[in-house]
Amino acid sequence: MDSESFRECGKTVIDYLADYMDNIRDRPVLSTVKPGYLYEMVPSEAPVKGEHWKTVIADFEKVIMPGVTHWNSPQFHAFFPTGNSYPSIIGDMLSNGIGCIGFSWITSPACTELEVQVMNWFGKILDLPKEFLNESEGPGGGIIQGSASEATFVCLLAAKDRTTKRIKALNPTMTDGEIKAKLVAYTSDQSNSSVEKAGLLGSMPMKMLKADINGRMTGAILAEAIAEDVAKGLIPCYVVATLGTTGTCAFDCLEELGPICNKNDIWLHVDAAYAGTQAAAALPTTTVV
Repeated sequence: MDSESFRECGKTVIDYLADYMDNIRDRPVLSTVKPGYLYEMVPSEAPVKGEHWKTVIADFEKVIMPGVTHWNSPQFHAFFPTGNSYPSIIGDMLSNGIGCIGFSWITSPACTELEVQVMNWFGKILDLPKEFLNESEGPGGGIIQGSASEATFVCLLAAKDRTTKRIKALNPTMTDGEIKAKLVAYTSDQSNSSVEKAGLLGSMPMKMLKADINGRMTGAILAEAIAEDVAKGLIPCYVVATLGTTGTCAFDCLEELGPICNKNDIWLHVDAAYAGTQAAAALPTTTVV
């Protein structure tokens, strides 16, 4: 594909997406295809030669669209909407076109510095203390993860490393392996399945604490679990609170969980992927480790 074909194809795709968004309510929200439908419609081996982009676009409508769940349909009331607004699509186009690799400052200074500033914006919008901002003189700041699942997992690994170093400083004779074997994490049994998966991937037992009658993890529930595990010689390391559980949109008692985690030197991660961003402004005094 040369630049002229790219221009023509790109304009066609933009028109296709605009038409899709304008008429999305006319498509059935859930697919009616049967498992394995796609294997019968595409070659069993990778094509040796490419096809004209017009053929690919036609195949997209014929092969892919029948198997799509239309998350942004106004008639889809499950889970949550995706980030495919027009500005978001344009942003993805620019990002993909530049092909920025931003794993360090020198690889693309604009990428690193824009992320830092956007995190400052978010912190200020949420009215977080200045210590949480990248522009603070302390250890504050943050980075943008690709998904809530990724953020939960990355924070678990960070908590694991932080706790291991802390315990090692207090008990120099213990090996890293001995410490990590005692680490334990906590969350509500109403939390997203990705939280439990983070524990599996991070080799840390994730205890699913039974929520109260309102579907919340309370301070009392967490404190009891911590006390039991400390008595067994385990090391509480990581807590995941949820602001807006997937099942009932319940909010864990963050104002109770924070002080308990601070007292026990436990990393508290707040999964706000569902509704937390809408309610965070109501919790400006909450301290999250």
